Amino acid sequence: MMLLLTACGTTAAAVQKTSDLASSPVAATDTTGAAAAPPTAAAAPPTQPLTGLPADPATVARPVLVVKIDNVGGAHPQSGINQADVVYEELVENSSTRLMALFQSTDAGPIGPVRSARPTDVLVYTPLNRPLFAWSGANTWVRKMVGESNIVDVGNTPAADQYYRDGGRSAPHNLFIQGYTAMLASHQEDAGAPAPLFGYRTPSDPLGANARPVGSVNIVYGHYGGNAPVDYTWDANIGGWLRWQAGAPHTDTDGVHVAPPNVVIQFIDYVPNAGIPDGQLLGYGVAWVLTAGHIVEGSWVKTAPETPTQFLDAAGAPIKLTPGRTWVSLAPGDSATITG
Repeated sequence: MMLLLTACGTTAAAVQKTSDLASSPVAATDTTGAAAAPPTAAAAPPTQPLTGLPADPATVARPVLVVKIDNVGGAHPQSGINQADVVYEELVENSSTRLMALFQSTDAGPIGPVRSARPTDVLVYTPLNRPLFAWSGANTWVRKMVGESNIVDVGNTPAADQYYRDGGRSAPHNLFIQGYTAMLASHQEDAGAPAPLFGYRTPSDPLGANARPVGSVNIVYGHYGGNAPVDYTWDANIGGWLRWQAGAPHTDTDGVHVAPPNVVIQFIDYVPNAGIPDGQLLGYGVAWVLTAGHIVEGSWVKTAPETPTQFLDAAGAPIKLTPGRTWVSLAPGDSATITG
């Protein structure tokens, strides 16, 4: 069944409902008219900012390492993708995609292959409070964008001590970094701890308005070869969405199949910018959230570069994810189909 979407969708009502949710409750009063003291709620236990899992005191306040990772066939298998807290997939030239992997809670290493930046990257990492950004270069105007953004630049020029070439691979798919711990120890500078990107459910929380079971989803990024298509299939035994790319299981260098608990499909417009697809991440549009074997169809809203994107259900309430890893597909409009 093909579901066609428009990138800007009918989300104005959802945005309005968000403001309604912020209304303050009326204070309770007793029979004498005096305000009754509200009950004291137990403080929620601390969680990791990018996964919602129980916090590890040793890692909860660490900065994020953002790594651009090659994603064409010659770059597979990749290293570190199953240890990333969040992975974004974005369209680049010729219907190919690149990954932007966010590391904060785990000491992953090595990570790669590392590739070049794109204009879409800047609005993805800007909400992360000055993260470390590992990349292999870019066109002159993209390098200027990255250089003017609020990051700690740990590209392969300023942080050359952390990069190496894998002799068993062909260039340009052979550039790796040693890992999160080594990079942080050598180049942390004034990077900051991130705010959460998503909300997470407790066992008693609902999945979201109009949530319904779904077995699989197909995403086609373009029709020029590249990585198309991508499939996610729910596996209840492992509690994750098995990822397939170009018809093959997407596995890492350890042979582990990519299967995050959450997949967010954020439908956006891509505008050609000097021949490079430039993802439009400010504004609002349609979103599908795959979690716990269900799909929640809703909307996304991003009001400023430094604010995280909000994901709202059909009633305008924030969609909460399963605690754990998340892959975000920055998919062109009308590119996804529910297939099972």
